[in-house]
Amino acid sequence: MNAPAVHLPPTPTPYLRVLTWAFALFNAARVLAYLPTLWAVVQSGDVSAHSLVTWFAWTGANCTMALWLYEQGGRRISLPIVINILNAVMCATTATVILAHTG
Repeated sequence: MNAPAVHLPPTPTPYLRVLTWAFALFNAARVLAYLPTLWAVVQSGDVSAHSLVTWFAWTGANCTMALWLYEQGGRRISLPIVINILNAVMCATTATVILAHTG
């Protein structure tokens, strides 16, 4: 019987370290970038410029990316997974706020 293949993570080169930090920084900033939209909708109640299709698609995209990363990463939680989950939560929150203000 053959032993299962072992997938070792790539050796962290300077490029991969910079790429990892850039991913974490920009995607963490994206979590905060939803706040102005949420605030604008809550303050004005105007949802005419916001598409629920877009927000639900982004929610699904972030959820499935987190699940894909989890499966590809040996079913271990990692920073990119947490960031994608947070982005999914913010997208779902935005969709919920839009729904709450839809007349």
